[in-house]
This record gives sequence, C-alpha cells and structure tokens, in this order.
Amino acid sequence: MHGERLTSWHWMVDAVRFLVDNGIKWRAMPVDFPVWDRVYAFFRRWRDKGLVKEFHDRLRGRTRAAAGRDPEPTAGIIDAQSVKAAASVPTSSRGFDGGKKINGRKRHIVVDTAGLLLTVMVTGANVTDREAAQVLLARLAERFFLLRLVWADGGYTGPLVDFAAKVLRLALTVVKRNADASGFVVLPRRWVVERTFGWLMRSRRLARDYEGRTDTAEAMVLWSMTMVMSRRLAKRRR
Repeated sequence: MHGERLTSWHWMVDAVRFLVDNGIKWRAMPVDFPVWDRVYAFFRRWRDKGLVKEFHDRLRGRTRAAAGRDPEPTAGIIDAQSVKAAASVPTSSRGFDGGKKINGRKRHIVVDTAGLLLTVMVTGANVTDREAAQVLLARLAERFFLLRLVWADGGYTGPLVDFAAKVLRLALTVVKRNADASGFVVLPRRWVVERTFGWLMRSRRLARDYEGRTDTAEAMVLWSMTMVMSRRLAKRRR
C-alpha cells in the first residue's frame, strides 16, 4: 500500500512538471498521466498548503549539500523580471512596466550565489523593484537566519539600503555598471540571477504569465526550479 501511494505521488509530480515544462493547458494533460482535474487538484492542494515550497526548499538544501555547500545560504542576489500577461490574467493583478514597455506581471526573486531560488514574489509589472524588495527582503531575513549580504542592481538604491541595514540587518550592496562600458558587460554577482531567469524561461509555462492568481504564478516558478535542481542532482549521481 505504501509503495502504491509513493508511485501515485511521483505520478502527480511528473504530471505537474510536464505541464510547467511544456506549457500545455490543464485540460490538455496527456493520457499517460492522471486525468487533468485530479492533477489540478493536486497542484492546488500543494500550492495552498505550502507543500510545493517545502518540496522546493528541501531539494535546494540537498542540491547545495551535494555541491559541498552549507544547506543554509549566507548571501543572495535580488532582481526582477517583467513578463507579458495572457488575457486570462485579471487587470487587478497586472500592470504596465514603463521601463520595459511590458503590460503584465513582474517576478521578483532572490537567489543564492549558485543561482538557486531562495524566495519569489509575483506582482503587477507596475510595482517598482524597491517596493517589492521591502517585502521580499523581510521574508528573506525571517526565513534565513545566516544570510547577511544581498547584492542588487541600481534599481534598489535609496532608502531601501538603510531599511535593509537598520530593520532587517542585511547588507544590501549595489553592483553598478561602469559608466564607461559599452555594449553587453558581465557584472559581478549580477550574472548569477540573470542566469536563473534564463533557466526559468526554458519552462514554456513561464514564457509569459498565464495564471489567474499571483500565488499560482509563484508556484509555477517553484515547480520550474524543482526540475532544475532534480536534473542537477541526477547528474551528480552518475
């Protein structure tokens, strides 16, 4: 009986990952998997009960340990990515990013120095990086007690630096682009979080935001990162 439950659990996980990886609709779930409404119920239960986050965080700890790192990070990198929203995204949770000229949503993330996700928050694209960072960094400080340093780009300057230092006891260090540089330049630490965004965009479900709720969009990001880490762990076992 226990083995049957384990097999069913893996079956559901594989079905959700297939959806995220290939960008299909729920109703287009292949016949090799359970019927779509059962898979969706599983996804929704894991989202609402925080199980996908727990699953993701345990995988991150194993991935860091397999690479010879402490399971708990001491430093991170913060950044945001604006993506276009599908027609299914309600106007109440979307916005216009004037800088990127994108009508949709924005994914705010913090990653560790290996590019593994520490926390994510999805907002309308009109929400500024500084506004979202206050919430995101507070979550980070509450969850990761050893983390003391966070690198960021120029969009996170101003009062946020003092807020992070005085309230959260985090050193927010801004990595600025050299004014004399031209063309594409790899910036120290910043390239790590940009690579993570690249990993996420390989999941077709994340090519744009299709989700009616922001917590569903956040869950999709977590599921995508579980695939990244599972593949990395599988390679180390070979």
